[in-house]
Amino acid sequence: MSRSGAEPTLTAVPTPHGPARITRRDADGEARGLLLLGHGAGGGVSAPDLVATAGVALALGVHVVLVEQPYRVAGRRAPAPAGQLDTAWLAVVEHVRAELPDLPLVVGGRSSGARVACRTATAAGAAGVLCLAFPVHPPGKPEKDRLPELAQPSVPVLVVQGETDPFGRPEPAPGREVVLLRGDHSLKSDVHGLRAAVTAWLTDLLALPAS
Repeated sequence: MSRSGAEPTLTAVPTPHGPARITRRDADGEARGLLLLGHGAGGGVSAPDLVATAGVALALGVHVVLVEQPYRVAGRRAPAPAGQLDTAWLAVVEHVRAELPDLPLVVGGRSSGARVACRTATAAGAAGVLCLAFPVHPPGKPEKDRLPELAQPSVPVLVVQGETDPFGRPEPAPGREVVLLRGDHSLKSDVHGLRAAVTAWLTDLLALPAS
């Protein structure tokens, strides 16, 4: 795996549903935490909001691991069932924690990846959950509510959501901060606002020195 200042390292991780793939980037200097991020249902780990979030974490001294689910590694676009996604994600968590056992763990992702992180936060032993564009419901189907998933973590949650996201907008709740940015589900319209929100939340969560 990578070390400070090294190039990102790609590693295949066995899971019960085929190999996942992780890209690990280490922050320079003393590590202050570890952030695992998952992708959306039909996208990959190069999504602009994931890239921006990873950059923020690295600048704060937090190692970053971007996780590609087995169905994406196998070349499929249609996502696997929720149970398979969660099982594969937890296998990755176990693998990464074996190498970095002492760092506070923050889990998260965009859209579908945020759902996985919420459902598995307790099992992963996460200190916080970072949700980028949490899909409250499918577009045009508000009756298919996914808010119970967002309520599952017992640790602090940050949701960064576009004001015009067709997947809905969650409300703040105890332990849940919601930051609304201009734009839609892609979170590409206000990258500065995204970086500011993630910086403030991670700094507070991990008790990092103010920059």
